[in-house]
Amino acid sequence: MDPQDHNIEEQASEYQVTSYLRAHPQFFEHHTTLLTELYLPSPHGHGTVSLAERQQLAQRDRIRVMDVKLSQLIKHGEENDAISDKVHRLTLGLLASEELELMLSLLEHSLREDFQVPQVALRLWATPKAAENAALPAFAAVEPEAQAWAASLAVPYCGSSPGFAAASWFDEQAAPASYAIMPLRSEQVFGLLVLASDDAQRFYPEMGTLYLKRIAELLSAALLRHIS
Repeated sequence: MDPQDHNIEEQASEYQVTSYLRAHPQFFEHHTTLLTELYLPSPHGHGTVSLAERQQLAQRDRIRVMDVKLSQLIKHGEENDAISDKVHRLTLGLLASEELELMLSLLEHSLREDFQVPQVALRLWATPKAAENAALPAFAAVEPEAQAWAASLAVPYCGSSPGFAAASWFDEQAAPASYAIMPLRSEQVFGLLVLASDDAQRFYPEMGTLYLKRIAELLSAALLRHIS
């Protein structure tokens, strides 16, 4: 017999058996001993096991996979809860700070201590309502290309190569390898909050930006009462 014809015959036989069992689900009820007489290769590579035992092993494997997924979901949920608590504390601090200088100090402290961000910079190209605040580092001059790049951002930027020389906003000793950059806006963009790390994987393009976006929105709202 031609090997190809033999393969076709085997496939036809398998199809007939499969179709029969699907059409007669009560078959094994009428032949219960067959479940213990049929032996299949063990899914774990150790000899053979009965069909019933094979089903039990498969079920245990599915349960094990589900347990791992559940553990991951619980872990992610706990991490999100922790971040939400930190954002909530930051929100309360921003709302409670009546003086701009105090609010900016609280912002930097929260980002460094609660969120473990080693480098933080804030720049605003708006006019402070209180003249004495013009001397704050946040109102240092910002090059036009950085302002234009900020205006083009629809969401926070995460990555290693922003569209301007962001490293110049930090101390000379800093060696940023990755950035999270958030535009601050009301009707228009009026500033940038820049977070940086020497860890190239800390802020990466595919990471979620939900909490970064919320922090930017909260800070923008808090700053509006201090600028014009």
